[in-house]
Amino acid sequence: MDISMIKKSFFLFVLFPTFIFAQYTDVINSNRPGRAASAYSVGKNVIQAEVGMLYEQQDNAELNSDSNIFGADYAFRYGLLFEELEIIAEGSFITQNITYPDFGIEGKLTNFSRNRVGLKYLVFDPYKDPERNKPNLYSWRANNLFQWKNLIPAISVYGGANFVVGDNPFYPGEPTVSYRGGIQTQSRLSPRFVLISNIAYDRITTDFPEWRYALSITHAFRDPRWSVFFEGQGISGDRYSDIILRTGVARLINPNFQADFHLGSGFKNDPSRLFVVLGFSYRLDFHKDELIPINEQQSGVNGKIKKNSNRKKSRNRRKNKGGGIDF
Repeated sequence: MDISMIKKSFFLFVLFPTFIFAQYTDVINSNRPGRAASAYSVGKNVIQAEVGMLYEQQDNAELNSDSNIFGADYAFRYGLLFEELEIIAEGSFITQNITYPDFGIEGKLTNFSRNRVGLKYLVFDPYKDPERNKPNLYSWRANNLFQWKNLIPAISVYGGANFVVGDNPFYPGEPTVSYRGGIQTQSRLSPRFVLISNIAYDRITTDFPEWRYALSITHAFRDPRWSVFFEGQGISGDRYSDIILRTGVARLINPNFQADFHLGSGFKNDPSRLFVVLGFSYRLDFHKDELIPINEQQSGVNGKIKKNSNRKKSRNRRKNKGGGIDF
């Protein structure tokens, strides 16, 4: 039996946050990098900030314009009432410098390109059973081999509202409030691979509603403080449609702090997009485990108690009394 491999497998289960399937984890559980959101919340009484500084270059062949965009992504998450629920405020605030070479015109647009608040609730967790989440200490293969049951995802539902602040040049004529609903899933394919998918219907009640979807896969390196991700995001609407690809890395600095970097590109040329993002996630952990009275605890967590098992043990003790060496 390879003890070193058992230690490595166990380490993956207890250290890296992306791969621990519970509402609260001992290390930060961030949605960064990328846009695909985890099905799991941060945990009750945990306050978390996720911030990124971005630069993007856009060239619009149809309008013959060039743009440089500077801005910041943000998300503030809080686990409230119970472990499965969190409230999220998120968005992007950007400044876009536009040049039209044919006309010698320059302009600047500044406002929120994304600004919303929502609630996420976990409705199904295949890892709720603690027995399923235990590593096999006798078989490295059993812990790392793909199994079809690993495709069964955790599922959460999301509902929220978009807010248009002031005279927003990115959403001219839109109402101040529109709505968004979605589903987020998460599957652990193996101890090193996690698959996340999101689908959302966005900007409901406006003249330009959008379907948005994302598929992201994350892989942890042998040093599980490091991870890499690949993500595809699709946007389908009358105002804007595109497919965006992202890739990047994340580094766990300490249990409450993570740094990340990613870059990406769109497929269209009206506009073409190329961007880089440098970010971090930090949490304030006020989580406390709730003590469950013994009369309310679930029986059989460590296996079903067989009938008359205690009587058999007592009979065996009497039978073996005096027959062993007393240390």
